[in-house]
Amino acid sequence: MTLSCNFSRSATANLATDSLAISPIQLSENCLIKSRVSLASMTSFRVGGPAEWYVAPKTLKDLQASFAWARSEGVPVTLLGAGSNLLVSDRGLPGLVICTRHLRYTHFDPETGQVTANAGEPLPRLAWQAAERGWSGLEWAVGIPGTLGGAVVMNAGAHGGCTSEILVNAEVLTPHGTTQILSPHELHYRYRTSLLQGGERLVTQATFQLQPGHDPAVILAETSKHLDHRKSTQPYHLPSCGSVFRNPTAHSAGWLIEQSGLKGFQIGNAQIAHRHANFILNCGGATASDIFRLIYHVQQHVEQQWALWLEPEVKILGEFQPA
Repeated sequence: MTLSCNFSRSATANLATDSLAISPIQLSENCLIKSRVSLASMTSFRVGGPAEWYVAPKTLKDLQASFAWARSEGVPVTLLGAGSNLLVSDRGLPGLVICTRHLRYTHFDPETGQVTANAGEPLPRLAWQAAERGWSGLEWAVGIPGTLGGAVVMNAGAHGGCTSEILVNAEVLTPHGTTQILSPHELHYRYRTSLLQGGERLVTQATFQLQPGHDPAVILAETSKHLDHRKSTQPYHLPSCGSVFRNPTAHSAGWLIEQSGLKGFQIGNAQIAHRHANFILNCGGATASDIFRLIYHVQQHVEQQWALWLEPEVKILGEFQPA
């Protein structure tokens, strides 16, 4: 997500080698905008350069103030949730990175069977909280390592369930600081995407319709089964972003990559997982460039063999040299 660009210095400056340090800017008592904050530890790939500016608001008021600062400075905004579906350039990101993972709040309404949560709420934790109450509808979400906000934007799903099927509405913040309530219909949901993907509105909160009244032991067992399945079929032992490519219509991306003989193929310290071919692993010391080049290598080989171009599910941010 970006706002209008009007940089005081070029957006293509190499932030990874720019040693200029600037004092933090205080927006409120608990909200600081910091300069040159490393993003590698904030992404599940564990790669990426620094943010030119970084802020992690904990309230809607601080979030609105962060957007207002970016508008006043004429810098682009990039949103960062759990960082589980991102590949950030080694060069870093210009402008302001707003981390939403500290926007936490959850409310279960027993009268309606609806749960409302803020954008930074981890999806697995929400799934466990629902299961412990005997509320059905989020069992599929337990193994998705992202936040509620990211799930709403990309229509996250697994095991036959997805966000759009249970979403009642989503509250979003516009670049001008106002809020809107959008229905699933208004979000134009499709497979792993929505109207919000690549747009300028930020999810702040969402409400899901669940089904209360079940035996908690049954829902907990079903939730555990989904998590066990993911752990047995997907590599969790090394940093990754989850599924790298969207599944085409005919075959899964993992099957196409495996049939192309690419399991275990490695560029630098980035490797296609042996356990699941739609995963790329950071085997230790991989760079974002290694991963980017491996993504392109997979796309080329699958296209040569199957005449299909795999579209990335992972969001690629920042500047990369041509693969």
